[in-house]
Amino acid sequence: MAEQRRVVIIGGGLTGLSAAFYTRNFLKDAGFEPVVTVLEKGHSWGGKIETLHKDGFVIEKGPDSFLARKTAMVDLAKELEIDHDLVTTNPEAKKTYLLHKGKLHEMPAGLVLGIPTQLKPFLSSKLVSPAGKLRALMDYVLPPKRSEEDESLGHFIERRLGHEVLENVTEPLLAGIYAGDTRHLSLQSTFPQFGAVEREHGSLIRGMMNGRKPVETHTGTKKSTFLTFRQGLQSLVHALVNELSGTVDLRSETAAASIRKQPEGGYALELEDGSMLAADSIIITTPTFAASKLLSPHVNTQPLDSINYVSVANVVLAFDKRDVKTTFDGSGFLVPRKEGRTITACTWTSAKWLHTSADDKVLMRCYVGRAGEQEALKLDDAGLVELVRKDIFELMGIDAQPLFTEVTRLNHSMPQYPVGHLQQIAGLRRQLAEEMPGVYIAGAGYDGVGLPDCIRQAKEISAKLAAAPAAAKSVG
Repeated sequence: MAEQRRVVIIGGGLTGLSAAFYTRNFLKDAGFEPVVTVLEKGHSWGGKIETLHKDGFVIEKGPDSFLARKTAMVDLAKELEIDHDLVTTNPEAKKTYLLHKGKLHEMPAGLVLGIPTQLKPFLSSKLVSPAGKLRALMDYVLPPKRSEEDESLGHFIERRLGHEVLENVTEPLLAGIYAGDTRHLSLQSTFPQFGAVEREHGSLIRGMMNGRKPVETHTGTKKSTFLTFRQGLQSLVHALVNELSGTVDLRSETAAASIRKQPEGGYALELEDGSMLAADSIIITTPTFAASKLLSPHVNTQPLDSINYVSVANVVLAFDKRDVKTTFDGSGFLVPRKEGRTITACTWTSAKWLHTSADDKVLMRCYVGRAGEQEALKLDDAGLVELVRKDIFELMGIDAQPLFTEVTRLNHSMPQYPVGHLQQIAGLRRQLAEEMPGVYIAGAGYDGVGLPDCIRQAKEISAKLAAAPAAAKSVG
């Protein structure tokens, strides 16, 4: 009979479920009998992913899509045989707007991750003053920084393109991904390609022009930067849970309280109900603050404790199209900090994703909260909806009564990678390899916040675990 390998995965979000899927498969391929257990503190699976089907609408309460160019999610969908359910954005809703001085301005053509790669549209845009444009063009002649030492994303953009481009264009776009403050986010952990472009080309604009690629595609026919599933992202969670059921021990409403190293090798997990669970290997996929509590008796968890988490909320509004006179000719708009609004962005969901509503309905999703702007989140749902509707009226002229609203609060959900994050996490992983072999960390708090990033991390760690399955046996 094949030798058993007992693996416990702490956390039942997308990272944890993906880790269970790949660990089971890779251990089988390596000739072992996998005994995989997933512990989830909550009552549901999938972490922040939650799709609501209501009155003919498909509503994402958490993440709403993923980057097509990061292929880990598409690859997993293919392995689960649900890739036929993938859908692209509406090709007729390519425009994105930026709020500037209270008015919506179309984002100039050629912006790649907020960096201008076509000069004529950028120079004719009203988003940046003539002096700000001149400062941005100095990127062509400013000496490049050759050092690979980490710096903040905001400092990098300001150093190359000036503060006006940072505040008016790149900050609302790039920081929106992390709900963060660019002046405190690590460049290497968020957009390392910018530093590489500067070192290689001497100019960020010149380098981004040379590196421009066509929009990603997954079918070879329809092009789309983002993808999702026709019935919502929870389709992937359901497929994973269905695939794992019967071969993996899925335990919801079960939390790990502590990890103990065993003298004979391996680990004993004490659960919050007082019971014990034996493991040869452990994969921790919880937020870093929860991982720190489990690991702090064994290693220096300062790298985990230095990661702050920001709370956000989203407010979904549904309307009858006949009540809304606004033309939705794009995917939505972004709001710079300096505009002083409650909302940080608004997605015109029914225009961007045609599968999310009937043709005679309108669906919108507004985002609230980012680093340094948490006050509005203290309001109750009615107060939050009131402020959001005020912004929507003043910016878009929509005063119609919604058919319904949905408020989702994602508390402590957005990890903020500090400067030096990659180096600190690498050091922590070296500590784990020495002090707790067979214990791994993965998830949005480490190597990328996107859904494909989480799946990629889970797959890489599962492969490492299967390639060295006896690591935990050497503990003594």
